[in-house]
Amino acid sequence: MSQLSTKHLLGIKEINESDIQLILQTAANFKEVINRPIKKVPSLRDVTIANVFFENSTRTRLSFELAEKRLSADVINFSSSNSSVKKGETLVDTVNNILAMKVDMVVMRHASPGAPHFLSRNVKANIVNAGDGTHEHPTQALLDAFSMQEKLGDLAGKKIAIIGDILHSRVALSNIFCLQKLGAEVMVCGPVTLLPKYISSLGVKVELDVKKALEWCDVANVLRIQLERQQIKYFPSLREYSLYYGITKKMLDSLNKEIVLMHPGPINRGVELSSDAADSDHSIILDQVENGVAVRMAVLYLLAGSKA
Repeated sequence: MSQLSTKHLLGIKEINESDIQLILQTAANFKEVINRPIKKVPSLRDVTIANVFFENSTRTRLSFELAEKRLSADVINFSSSNSSVKKGETLVDTVNNILAMKVDMVVMRHASPGAPHFLSRNVKANIVNAGDGTHEHPTQALLDAFSMQEKLGDLAGKKIAIIGDILHSRVALSNIFCLQKLGAEVMVCGPVTLLPKYISSLGVKVELDVKKALEWCDVANVLRIQLERQQIKYFPSLREYSLYYGITKKMLDSLNKEIVLMHPGPINRGVELSSDAADSDHSIILDQVENGVAVRMAVLYLLAGSKA
């Protein structure tokens, strides 16, 4: 079996193109498995995985849990809201207590950027970053790349526009790193208040007009407005945002080409996407959800082969 160059998945920034290609190839094999009548394989039968979520999550947590069960791993779920974290226990103590129960791998989501990196230096287990603050969300970028490859083939030279709340999005940063490593051209588009000041230093194109971005791209990956991470107002109202940056089926149909429409979810229908756009033939949003399980199976399987 080919191996990853790392024993953790902390971010796309820390892995190389051959790691990405290996994960995507392995995910293709697992996608075939999960479409069989018997969807389980015994690959991780002796591995115990803890899902440690310090932030709310539906899709990512369920996707990881399903991936783990499809691989026959033993799974324990930890939620900080009903744990000793409320009593002041530190992150390292919390995880070490879990590891004392002979856990091999930790899938962690945390509100603080860098939390998985900190953990990887202080505990003996493979760490998978399921999202750290506004920093990275590597498995989302991998499943997005996998979904694009299914639709378009090789991504080298393809034009991908990431549209919406770039400033507060961990998906945007991971996608930029991943797509660039696979040779794609990347553009970000959104109101100037929702674009980080450093964005052009990442080698991406910047566009403020959503219609121009749609005309340029092969794929539009549309991000949610993350109101829960916004301490101040970055635009006058959701209605105004929708007016200038909302994407409708009419806009997609008016383009002189077919483009692929993506969204990491959850969708604010009527804000960044109209319902008729989200549910249109352009959209591969539900494919992304299905592919998420296969990609996470691939990540867990490959990391289990590089024991910490």
